[in-house]
Amino acid sequence: MGQESTQTFEINGDNGNTINGVCGASLLHELPDDVLSLVSKALQPRDLCNMSLSCKRLNVMVNSDKVWWQQCLQVAENGPDNLQAWRNFVSSYKVICRFLLGVKHLIGIWVHQNPELGNMVYVMWGFLSVVGCRIIPQELGSQGFESGLLWAPVFEVICNWDGSLVFFLHGREKDKDYCYPGSLKPAKDDCNVLLLEVKPFRQSVLKENLPLIQDRKWSPPENIASSSGEPYLNGTTSRLGSKKFMGQRIMETNSMQLRSKDSDSIQFSRLGFGDRRRLLELVAHRVRLKVPPPVSGPLFPGAGIGSSLDKADASKDLLLLSERRSLMILMHKHGDPNGKKPFSGSQYEGIQSEIALKILCHVSESQDLQAAKDSQGFDSVKGKSILQGPSTSSTKWTVSGWEPTKKQSFAKFIKERMKQIIGVGAGIQDGERGNSSCSGDNKRVQLQEFLKLGDTVGLCLHASCLKLSMYRAWPIMHDNRFALYKMPEQKPEKGREYAGLWGGTFGWPPGRPPEDKPGKALFFLLLSYEKTDEGWILIATKILEGTHYVLHPNGSAMFTARVDELSSERFPWEGDRDDSPVEIVCVYKGEGIANGYGFRYPGSKPGDLFVCQKGLLAFVWRESKSVLTLQRLDLQALLRDGERVATLPPVANFAYLTKSYSNVFAGYSGLTTTGSATRSKTTP
Repeated sequence: MGQESTQTFEINGDNGNTINGVCGASLLHELPDDVLSLVSKALQPRDLCNMSLSCKRLNVMVNSDKVWWQQCLQVAENGPDNLQAWRNFVSSYKVICRFLLGVKHLIGIWVHQNPELGNMVYVMWGFLSVVGCRIIPQELGSQGFESGLLWAPVFEVICNWDGSLVFFLHGREKDKDYCYPGSLKPAKDDCNVLLLEVKPFRQSVLKENLPLIQDRKWSPPENIASSSGEPYLNGTTSRLGSKKFMGQRIMETNSMQLRSKDSDSIQFSRLGFGDRRRLLELVAHRVRLKVPPPVSGPLFPGAGIGSSLDKADASKDLLLLSERRSLMILMHKHGDPNGKKPFSGSQYEGIQSEIALKILCHVSESQDLQAAKDSQGFDSVKGKSILQGPSTSSTKWTVSGWEPTKKQSFAKFIKERMKQIIGVGAGIQDGERGNSSCSGDNKRVQLQEFLKLGDTVGLCLHASCLKLSMYRAWPIMHDNRFALYKMPEQKPEKGREYAGLWGGTFGWPPGRPPEDKPGKALFFLLLSYEKTDEGWILIATKILEGTHYVLHPNGSAMFTARVDELSSERFPWEGDRDDSPVEIVCVYKGEGIANGYGFRYPGSKPGDLFVCQKGLLAFVWRESKSVLTLQRLDLQALLRDGERVATLPPVANFAYLTKSYSNVFAGYSGLTTTGSATRSKTTP
C-alpha cells in the first residue's frame, strides 16, 4: 500500500514490430504538462481534487497552474477578462478557480418589485471579487451613453486568501458610508433568489474546552496552514504542540456541524416579518464598519484594463485595488483596525445573542451580559430605539408575553399587543425546495427560540432556489422578503437574435437629446422569447424606467411582437438625426402597452416592431405614432464609465420593500430629475 503499481503492455504494429509501454499511474506521470492540461479539460474540479489524493507525484502534477488555468477558463466561460492579472495577487489559479465556482452563478440581473420605477441590481466582475451595483433610474442627457450610468453599490463578494468568500453589504447611515460584514456560502447553479438573513453562530464549545489558546501566545506548526489562508503572525511557539492544535480544528469542525443542524431546525424565514426586519436592522447597526479612505476607492478596475488605458495607469489601478482587497479581508475577520475588537473573535459572526435578546425581547440579563455590553460598546440609554419594541417602563416580559404594569392603561396595552401579533404574523411561509409540509414546520417560531440557537448572530447572504411562478418572463415575488430575484436572461442565438438587455428612450430620432432640451427618461427592457399557441412571441419586459413618477408597473410588457407574422406597415420617419435614410430590415406585428383599467392592469394597442439596419429596434404605436427606440447595452462598460452615488441604509439598500411610485433612489442620493417625461408624452 502506498506504492505505485505499474503494468507493462505490448502492441503489435503494422510492420510486425512490438511496442512496449506502461499503463496505470506511471502513464500519467510520463505525460507532458501541456498534454495533461488538455486532458484535465475533460474533468471537473472535484475530479482533479480526488486525483491529487491518489499519490504524491499526481498531487504535484495536478496542482500545477497549467491545469487549473484550463479549469478557470471553463468555469468562467463569460467571466472576467483579466484573470491573468488576478494571478499576480493570489497564490495559484486553484484559488481563483475555487472563488469562481462560488460566485459565477451570482453574475447577472437581479430585481425586486418595489419601487415600481424599477429596482435593478447588476452583479458584475470586479477585481478578485463580484460587485452588486444598483442602477439608479435616470434620464439620458446630452452626452448620451458616453457619460455612463449612475449607480450605487449594494454588496460585494471578495476572494479570500484561500479562495473562500468574503461578503460585505453596503449602506449609509447619518450621511456616512459603512460596510457590513457577513457570511455567504457558494452559490449553486440553480439559485434564483438572494435572501438577506441573520445567521446564528455557536462558539461556546471552543471557549470552554480551549482556555489556554485564548490566554497564551502561540503559533501553529509551519506545515499547517490557517483555515482562512492568512499568514500566521510570528510569535512564541506554544506548549500545546501540534496535537492540541489538531484538537482545536476537530472541535471547530464539530461546532460547525452542530451549528448547521441547529440552523436548519429553525429557519430565519419562519420568523415574523416584524421580527426579521428588527433583527436585520439591529445586527447591521452593530457590525457596521466605517469605510476608511483606501476602502472608499474604486470597487472594480477601470474600463481601460486591457484596452486603451496606459499600462502604467492600469498597473497602478490594480495595486490600489489589491490594497483595498487586503484591508477588506482583514476588516471582515478582525473588525475596525482602530476600533474595538469583535467579542466573538470574528467580525462577520456578529453580536452576542444575549445582547439581541435584551434589546429585542427585554429578557433578564445574565451574569456575563454586562461584560459583553462593554466589549460591544453597548449603551443602555442610547440603545433604546424603535428596534426595542415597547418601553420597559410600561411593560414587562413574561413567559406568556408582554404584560402591562400599573402605569400603563388598558388601551395602550391592547395596542402594543396588536403590534406584536401583526409583527409575528406578517411573514410568509418559505417556499424553498425540500421544506417539510407537516403542520409543525409551518408554525411560526418565536424570536427567542431563534436567538438561542447560537452564541452570536451575524448577517448572511443566502443564495437560494425557490419555486417561482412567472408571468410573461417576470417572476411573481413575495412583497415581505428581503430578497432579490434573478431575471432569466436568454442569450442571442439563431432564431432568437433579439434576446437580451436593451435600453432606450421614447421619441425619434434616437440617441442624445440637444443640449438646450431636457433629458429623456431612460428605459431598460429585457427581451425574451416565449412559445404560445399562436407561435413565438418576443416579450419586452420593463425592469427600469427613468421617469420622475412611474408610468407602468414594474415587470410590465412594454410591447410584444409576433416574430412569425410580418407586417406591411411603413416606418413613419425617413431619416435619423444626421438626415441619413433609415434602412428597415424587417417589420413584425405586435401590441404595445397602453392605459387600461387602472395602474395595476394596463391595456394594449396595436403596433409594429421595426428592425433597423444599424442594430436599432423601434416599436411604433399605430394610433398615436409614439415610438420607443432601443439599442443593446453593455452594462459592465457603462457602469465603469459611470458615476457612483450615495446608497440607502443597509437593509433598504438591499431590498426596498416600501410601496413607492417615485424615484426614491435619486431622491436619497441628492440627485434631481428635471424635465422627466410626463404621461401624456410617453404613454400611447
